[in-house]
Amino acid sequence: MTEDILIIDDEPDVLDFLSMVLGYSYGVHQASDARLAQNFLETKMIHLIISDIMMPEMDGYELCRFIKSSVEYCHIPVILLTSRNTHATHIDSLQVGADAYIRKPFSVELLLLQVKNLLKNRQKIREHLASTPFTKIQVLSISKKDDLFQKRLKKYVDQHIENPEIDLDDIAEHLCMSRTTLYRKITDLLSLKPKEFVDFTRLKRATELMIDNTVSLEEIPRRVGYSSEQLFNRSFEKYFNMSASEYHLSIQKDNRQNNA
Repeated sequence: MTEDILIIDDEPDVLDFLSMVLGYSYGVHQASDARLAQNFLETKMIHLIISDIMMPEMDGYELCRFIKSSVEYCHIPVILLTSRNTHATHIDSLQVGADAYIRKPFSVELLLLQVKNLLKNRQKIREHLASTPFTKIQVLSISKKDDLFQKRLKKYVDQHIENPEIDLDDIAEHLCMSRTTLYRKITDLLSLKPKEFVDFTRLKRATELMIDNTVSLEEIPRRVGYSSEQLFNRSFEKYFNMSASEYHLSIQKDNRQNNA
């Protein structure tokens, strides 16, 4: 997947130069001011933002503060560019939540390395969350807003898990987001499409029921929202590379060995 980067600067020459430098490896989009950037975020999936600080109307600090305070966009890394080389500017950049601060004129090598590292870190977070959703993040960093989003999302699916028709529109309304924004948020944060996320959550709950051994294997599909046992078995094998009955037997075998 090619990551998309949004560049915001009121100087056309800077936009063109950054687009040329980054365009070899990434999808690049331009905005000449922060207001246009906000409009752009509503319609496109952006993986990283590079913004100048000194801009008319809304400056880079205000834009960064908006992004990092918004649950819809707070997962997007932000690099701020400035010609000011002062401790105060650096501190201000950190205070509004910027992920990196680069002084103009900048080294192209430094910028590319910073972009690569931030995107790599985001990918590690996405892969971790996709492989072990909702476990406590200890090594990888995740914002408090993203953590809260995760928990609210999981809670809603858990509460409706027996419903085979969990609807994305209902989830979006519950989380006070548009359907499109919710789709982008889940996809970018968890590396899972919303339907995959719901299926994965159902199946993790199924494995918990098997371990608890309080519900029969035949009853589990209904308890986790599958309309048929056949559909449940296909989904289970797709995600865990073994059938539900094989997994259930392995748990029983482990329990017998532990109790022997």
